Amino acid sequence: MKQFQLLLLITVGLFGCITNKLPQKEDSIPLAARSFSFSHGETGDFAKTTHFFEDPQLKNLIELALHQNSDIAIAEQRINIAQAQFRVRRGQMLPNIAADIESSQQRFGAYTLEGFSNEDANKNQQPNSIQIPHPVVPNYFIGLRSQWEIDLWGKLRAQKKAGYFQILASQYGKRLIVTSIVSEVASRYYELIALDETIMAIERNRMLQDSVLSITLVQKEAGRTTELGVQQMQAQLLRTEALAYRTKQKIVQIENELNYLLGRMPQSIGRSDTLRQNHILNKPLAVSAQELLHNRPDILQAGATLQAAGADLKAAQAALLPSLTLSPYIGLNSFSSSLLFNPASLTWGILGGITTPLINRSALRGNQNRANAERGIAHHHYQKTIFSAFSETQTILSNRAILAQTGKINEQEVATLHEAISTANELYKVGYASYLEVISAQKMAIEAEIAWIETRNELRQAEIALYRAMGGGW
Repeated sequence: MKQFQLLLLITVGLFGCITNKLPQKEDSIPLAARSFSFSHGETGDFAKTTHFFEDPQLKNLIELALHQNSDIAIAEQRINIAQAQFRVRRGQMLPNIAADIESSQQRFGAYTLEGFSNEDANKNQQPNSIQIPHPVVPNYFIGLRSQWEIDLWGKLRAQKKAGYFQILASQYGKRLIVTSIVSEVASRYYELIALDETIMAIERNRMLQDSVLSITLVQKEAGRTTELGVQQMQAQLLRTEALAYRTKQKIVQIENELNYLLGRMPQSIGRSDTLRQNHILNKPLAVSAQELLHNRPDILQAGATLQAAGADLKAAQAALLPSLTLSPYIGLNSFSSSLLFNPASLTWGILGGITTPLINRSALRGNQNRANAERGIAHHHYQKTIFSAFSETQTILSNRAILAQTGKINEQEVATLHEAISTANELYKVGYASYLEVISAQKMAIEAEIAWIETRNELRQAEIALYRAMGGGW
C-alpha cells in the first residue's frame, strides 16, 4: 500500500507538471449598464403579475394560452431534458456499484504458467489415474464490483456545474416564452378592442352621413342643391360602409391569430366592455438598471448559458490532466460451484490506475478550443442581450410618454371636429355651407377618430411592451 501511494504521488506530480495548467477561476463580467439611468422613468412599483392585466376576459384567455400553447409545452420538455442531463453528470461523481455474477470455463495452454500449475495440481490430486495434462478450469464469482473516478482536478464538478446552469437557462427560457405568450395574447386582445371601437366610430359616422344624405335629397327636391351633391353624399356613405367591412375582416383575422395562440380551433373571442373608454394603465413605474438585469428572462438565460459555457471550459481543461480511477470489488470466488458459498471463498480487492493523455492529444486540445470559443460566443451574446434590453426599454419609455401626449391632442382634435360637423350641418340646412364643406368635415372627423383609436391602441401596446421589457412574468 505504501508503494502504491508513493507511485501515485510521483505520477500525479510528474504529469501535473508537463500537462496543461489548472483552470483558473472565471473572471467577473463587467456590466457598464449597472450605472445607467433611464429617462422618462417614474417612481412607484412596476406590476409584473396578473394584476397588470385587469380585464377578467383577458385573464381567462391568458390562462387558457398558458395551459394549451405548444411552445410552452416544448419549453417544459427542454427543462426535463436539462434535468436528466444534470442527474447524469451528478451520478458520474459517485462510485458505480454493480452486482456481478460470473461463470467461466478456461483451458490453459501447455506452455503457460497457469497450464503448468494446473497440470501439477491435477497430478497431485489424482496420483493413481491417467492424468489430463491440460484440464478445463472452471471459475465462479458472485459479488459487487465498483468503478470510481476520483475528481482530482474538478472535471466532474465542472460538468455538474454546467448541467446546473443549463437547467437554469432552460427555466429562464420557459419564462421568456411565457412572457412572450402573455404579451402576444394581450396585444391581440387589445387590437380586437381597438377594432371594436373603430366599428362603433364608423357606425356613428355612417348614421350621421345617412341623415345628411336625407337632408340633401330634400334640398334637391326643393331645388337648393344638385344631383352632384346627392352623388357625393352617397359616395361618402358607401366609402364608410366599405371601411366597416374591411374592419370586420380584420377582426376575423385577429381572432384567428389569437385562437392559434390559445391552441384551439377558430372561433369568436369574447371581449369586455370595461376597456373601451378608460383602459389605459396609468400606474406609476419604477425603471432601474438593477431591476432590468435581475428580472428579464433573456438576460438571465444568457447569463446562465455563459456560466454553463465557463464550466464546460474548465471540464475540457481538466480532461488534459491525469485521472485516477479506483475499481474495488468484494464477493465469493471459487473454482467449484459447490464451494462457492463456503466462507473460505470470500475475496476482495481494489485496483487503482492513473491515466493521462501523452500522444494524440489533439482531440482533447480541439475540445478545449471549442469550449473556449463557445464561452466567447456566450459572453458576447450576454453583452449583446444586455445592450438590446436597455435600448429597447429606453425606446419604450420614450414612446410611451410621447403617445400619452399624442392621445390627448387626438382627443381634442376629435372633439373639435365633432363640433365642426354640427356647425357644418346647421349651416348646410340654412344654405350657408355647401355639401363639399359637410363632406370634408365628416371625412376629417372619422379620420381623426380612427387616429385617436389607433393612438390609444399604440399606448396599450406600449404598456405591454414595457411589461415584457421589464421581465414580464405571470
